[in-house]
Amino acid sequence: MATDPVASQTPEIELEAQGDLPPGMAELARNKILTLLDQVREPVLSVRIRLTRIHNPATDRPYGAQANLDVNGRAARAHVAAESMPEAIDLLRDRLALQLARLRRHWENQRGGQSRPDEHEWRHGDEPTRRPDHFPRPAEDREIIRHKSFSLARESVDEAAFEMATMDYGFHLFTEINTGEDSVLYHAAPTGYRLAQLRPHPEQLGTVALPLTVSPALAPRMNSATAKRRMDTLGQPFVFYTDDVTGRGNVLYLRYDGHYGLITPAE
Repeated sequence: MATDPVASQTPEIELEAQGDLPPGMAELARNKILTLLDQVREPVLSVRIRLTRIHNPATDRPYGAQANLDVNGRAARAHVAAESMPEAIDLLRDRLALQLARLRRHWENQRGGQSRPDEHEWRHGDEPTRRPDHFPRPAEDREIIRHKSFSLARESVDEAAFEMATMDYGFHLFTEINTGEDSVLYHAAPTGYRLAQLRPHPEQLGTVALPLTVSPALAPRMNSATAKRRMDTLGQPFVFYTDDVTGRGNVLYLRYDGHYGLITPAE
């Protein structure tokens, strides 16, 4: 049986504002998210909201809004951009509503003990995220300014797609549970996904519900400096590679500020 809504257990909302924003935007964002949380049937443990404005004439959507929620131990995240801050806040609320609906279906399916026919419906019909534009930083000025290291989740491709969706990521680095290979899942088309692995084993993936293609190529072996040179030259959103020291799968990716971030598995 589903628990009652926990609107009475309102979490403390941590809100950060950067840049020159119109007055009242912080309170508007807080109220919009609080209204959304009234419909959540699981305890919301924490909420972090960040509102930003980029002063760059080349950016058509300079206003950004991001939220990170801890919903009973599960994370939900949304990141949007718009031409005005009120529009960005509305888009953030709508995007979070979609993420929370996914979590709700996930919990309902777990409690029911079996998957329902509509369990994967969200993977095929979602609207594209209006993500912030990348700052047009010249390649020679880009640096690796953030390094995140954590234990990779051991999960199936379908589970990885769920994590990728609820966290609003453009890609997801994980260890595929059937093959034991470090892998990255990413969008390959408006309704499709592509999987890259250190050593591809498509025949061992088992049944996958989402539309998937598998890269036949081995992940190139290199270090972060070589990966950065490749990113500088090719202009890709990320590069997945085998670290030449650890032998694990790493991802170097382009951040919204035009610099790079590096994700590595914790040993």
